[in-house]
Amino acid sequence: MQRRDFIASTVSAAASIPLAAGLAHAAQEAPPTAAAPTKRNGRIRHSVSAWCFGMPLEDLCRNCAAMGIEAIDLLNPDQWETPRKFGMVCSLGNGPTSIGDGMNRVENHDRVVAECEKLLPLAAKHGVPNLMLFSGNRRGMSDDAGLENCAIGLKRVMPLAEKHGVTILMELLNSRVDHGDYMCDRTPWGVELVKAVGSDRFKLLYDIYHMQIMEGDVIRTIRDNHRYFGHYHTAGNPGRNEIDASQELNYRPICEAIAATGFKGFLAQEFIPRRDPMTSLRESIDICDV
Repeated sequence: MQRRDFIASTVSAAASIPLAAGLAHAAQEAPPTAAAPTKRNGRIRHSVSAWCFGMPLEDLCRNCAAMGIEAIDLLNPDQWETPRKFGMVCSLGNGPTSIGDGMNRVENHDRVVAECEKLLPLAAKHGVPNLMLFSGNRRGMSDDAGLENCAIGLKRVMPLAEKHGVTILMELLNSRVDHGDYMCDRTPWGVELVKAVGSDRFKLLYDIYHMQIMEGDVIRTIRDNHRYFGHYHTAGNPGRNEIDASQELNYRPICEAIAATGFKGFLAQEFIPRRDPMTSLRESIDICDV
């Protein structure tokens, strides 16, 4: 299944705590204390995109907290409080655009601005540092016109983002395999948009999997453009599966390059597991924990 099938969905579940069966149980010994979370190196702040692991959000949070993961990506506003129950945060909230229909359409701007007026203070309240806005598909529009339109709309959102201390992210996605016709599909186009908007509260989400498909040369791109990147996503290529030795990306030196830039944001695992999801997730975090 593709991310577009999941991104607007709500993945929430209520935790259930068994009640004591009777007075006899009151005298029983307390259950053993849960193991302490895995201690991470701290050079990479780890997150996980909720949509690709196929489990209730509270279960995912519980597992992630035990692995020393700090955050959960791509949650809807009604889910933003859930990670906080487990000492985590939502690192990236879903905003009021879709992959196919976004900021490159001027007719969308009034609605997006109005919804951001509601979402940005809510994100600040829940400790959500980033909100997603997509470029949208070309549908015959030139890249120059799309960049100009995106900049016009984003400049309207920036005062709100700056006021509430929330960064707006636009994701770089591939238009060859997964998201045909998507406009923000190359790093140079995205960098020019960041420059045109001219605010520290607008940056790119550099998706390593997607840009490997479109451009390659990942480490050099990160070194040359890291100041324009506010967030990273992972996945193996080809296949968008585990980031293991079966695929062409070598994530340990990639994460070393990210850490060397002094990056303080989040790197989120966004692969579709072929094996046991939590085993694959732990292995991936271990690879990226440089």
